[in-house]
Amino acid sequence: MLFDQCAGIGNLSSVVLLPMLMYSFHLGVTGAAIATVISQYIVTFLMIWSLNKRAILLPPKMENLHFGGYLKSGGFLIGRTLAILVTMTLGTSMAARQGPLAMAAHQICLQVWLAVSLLTDALASSGQAMIASSFSKGDYSTVKEITFLLLKTGLFTGVSLAILLGGSFGSLATLFTQDTEVLGIVRSLVLFVSASQPLNALAFIADGLYYGVSDFAYAARSMMVVGVVSSAFFLYASPIYGLSGVWWGLSLCMGLRTAAGYIRLMSKSGPWWFLHKDLQRTEVAG
Repeated sequence: MLFDQCAGIGNLSSVVLLPMLMYSFHLGVTGAAIATVISQYIVTFLMIWSLNKRAILLPPKMENLHFGGYLKSGGFLIGRTLAILVTMTLGTSMAARQGPLAMAAHQICLQVWLAVSLLTDALASSGQAMIASSFSKGDYSTVKEITFLLLKTGLFTGVSLAILLGGSFGSLATLFTQDTEVLGIVRSLVLFVSASQPLNALAFIADGLYYGVSDFAYAARSMMVVGVVSSAFFLYASPIYGLSGVWWGLSLCMGLRTAAGYIRLMSKSGPWWFLHKDLQRTEVAG
């Protein structure tokens, strides 16, 4: 709730500042960048201010800070984030090489694709918090229930979004542009944007599950492998298939992330070993 409130205020400030700086002050793209940076600083300040009222952010003694654990977990997450950024940046680069019209269409599709996908990311965030709480207490039965509920909810949400986008994205694209050539390219990518939503939903849910049990190492390493494979596909397919090749690559990336999550959950030796146990029988036997 705290993060949602702070993020909401930050996003609202961005909505107000964007048109003001871009058009009223005639700053154009520079104004958009300034508005984005200011909104991020607002969110950061509000988060620190709110947390400071609820808890002591710094311990009495510096040696009480467990820097080793922070650096290890943070290092894995930085590696994972870099893998995602490099992969997505390469995809955008390949799209830009198709020309300005293709790039405009790609950007419209990408914005809708990411915005809709982030709806399931909200589910993953809430699930992460619930799983972390139960997992830290050793309540594996509850973690198991939450995990399966998240997966089912994520799949249902992804399929619902796919149907919704498949039927409305052609009309929705006109909110971004009236250029007939760009709209024609956008409509040719509707299938990629809509059909990949179930994969996106499960991939984001998998991220929430990783973080809920502090499985940062696997999250980072699997994403690096996914990034390498997806990047190789971008380099191969984009020159041959054009913008469709880029979107095949994005779909492949999300599909591999989903597959990596499935493999981890099915592993009996990892942190998800309890998913393969009849915990009720185990508790009765104990």
